Amino acid sequence: MSVEPWACPQDQTTSEQAQSIQPSQDQEQHLDKLCLDSFWSEVETIRQGSGDTDLDCTRRDSRQSEEGEQEEQWLADAGLSTLIQDDSEDVDNAVLLSTLTRTQVEAVKRRLDSYTLRKKDKPPPRDVREIFRTPIAQNLLPESKNSEELEKGIMASVTKTAMSVTPEHHRTAPKEEFLITDVAYCEQAVIFLKQAKLPQNNSQNSQRRKDDGTLPMVICPKCRLGVTRIHDLSPVDMKKVRQLALIDLTALCDLLELEVKRHKTAKRKIPDNSLFGVPLAALLEHDQKLKPNTTIPLFLERLLSFLEKRGIDSEGILRVPGSQSRIKLLQQNLEANFYSGHISWDEVSPNDAAALLKKFIRELPAPLLTAEYLNSFSAVREITELKQKLHMLNLLILLLPEPNRNTLKALLEFLSKVVSREKKNRMNLWAVATIMAPNLFLHKAVPSRLTEGAEKGQAEKAADVMRLLIRYQDLLWTIPNFLVSQVRKLNENSNRRYQFYDRRFKNLLRKIHTDNRERPEKSNSEACRTVKIQNGDLLNGTMEFQLNMNSRASDLLTQFQRQFLLSPENGKGKTRKNGSVVYPDCALYEVGGNIGEHCLDPDTHLQDLYNSNPGGEWVIRMKPNGGKGP
Repeated sequence: MSVEPWACPQDQTTSEQAQSIQPSQDQEQHLDKLCLDSFWSEVETIRQGSGDTDLDCTRRDSRQSEEGEQEEQWLADAGLSTLIQDDSEDVDNAVLLSTLTRTQVEAVKRRLDSYTLRKKDKPPPRDVREIFRTPIAQNLLPESKNSEELEKGIMASVTKTAMSVTPEHHRTAPKEEFLITDVAYCEQAVIFLKQAKLPQNNSQNSQRRKDDGTLPMVICPKCRLGVTRIHDLSPVDMKKVRQLALIDLTALCDLLELEVKRHKTAKRKIPDNSLFGVPLAALLEHDQKLKPNTTIPLFLERLLSFLEKRGIDSEGILRVPGSQSRIKLLQQNLEANFYSGHISWDEVSPNDAAALLKKFIRELPAPLLTAEYLNSFSAVREITELKQKLHMLNLLILLLPEPNRNTLKALLEFLSKVVSREKKNRMNLWAVATIMAPNLFLHKAVPSRLTEGAEKGQAEKAADVMRLLIRYQDLLWTIPNFLVSQVRKLNENSNRRYQFYDRRFKNLLRKIHTDNRERPEKSNSEACRTVKIQNGDLLNGTMEFQLNMNSRASDLLTQFQRQFLLSPENGKGKTRKNGSVVYPDCALYEVGGNIGEHCLDPDTHLQDLYNSNPGGEWVIRMKPNGGKGP
């Protein structure tokens, strides 16, 4: 195999001292070739493991949806299946539609039009597009005036942070990049494409630099309501987040002209194994009976722990192959004895364990990134603008099932640790991403075009997405502010839902306007306010907290500690051997009102929180998982 390594452009601002510790050009080119050779070695291993089937054209284990089935499934996943039901009420649809932006609504319309055309042999039970013209929908959907204000509001931010306005070969990588999450990602794309006049889906200018240093530091400015991470919301609200994320993702793909088809994995015969080839959800369900709080399979947890202790400093870890005979024996031993505990990890080679890690991932019956969204993850490599890549990855992470998302996060955290030990193991971000990409983006259950075209270019594109997942994982595991706001609005409208059936639309609209007038005005004064706090399961009682414009959740928790945990009569801490006392790790939750349950960021400004959800209750509880928290 003849693979030409490509040169990495050097940053002209790098100091001479920094350059002196860089490997020579020959060493760098040699490492490039090793990485690329390893990439195609991984691809070949996956091919062989698929029974010599062609990964690029196989349809045995995956099928595309029939005529209209994709649109119907999309509407169901987006919580809009009532749009194509004969007996649905207009108000059922208006509740969700009222939370959407105009660009998101247009994406829904396109799916409805496509569904109607594909089902032309069977007339739809109703003209599904009429819902957008009902009085209540027209009243609740965003007005054009709001769209203009939106454009003006974020135009400055887009202009400041638009990396791709300048051709890539005319610029060096910026030191910082700001990620805006207050505005829907699809709406940001509308403004960006309009202001920067970027070619849509221009893959020719995609990032081609491999060195970790060329990726900028991406900063997500905190709003006054703080950062919301994936595990901060209740399962009920997370379901709504996924529905809204799917709509925004679809609208974003439409704007970028990315044609992404979802696949369904056909039912497969599950092997009689206990570890390898077992569906992730089934494996986790079994392990949670042994360890209730576990979020990833116990085998994967133990394997990653071993690699962190014994293999993270091994030169070429993940790249250097292990012994095939030893790997086969180790796998058989683990299948038979892992749960009984009769495994001697001291005799395991780190390279064999790393090979088993990759084998475990690629032998899952369905891709870790799921059959539905694997092609969407792969399509990220065709996007030009870095921020739009991160937008799409952020939405895709939210759409993953919880077992897949938690397992992916554990894997990425381990890979990040490998990169952090680059000086010892000689595995930088590019090397790790290049080697791991085939194991995540190729799967026997889903056709892939990853291996088409120029070898070097395809390896580079796949590795580019992988390195973004590794480098920016902390940002990608957060819920954008605009989705949290849409969930709040959806809950508010759902709380009024009973009125939709008891009154005509005319009376309903009058009631909505009345409700808006009767809402308490947002307080911007610095006058103190007393708020009752219920102390959850830790203590049965309440406490008073003087609320002002500068109050944060951390201030409230500090007062709670002093008042209830540090007092002699309420000592709740555990005494260490050295005599120091450790107190329970608590968090402040927002419960009820326009949210189900929300674990608050310590930097949340409480006055703004009260204004955002005056009907919510604040509860102090112990953090889950023994105080580790989300």
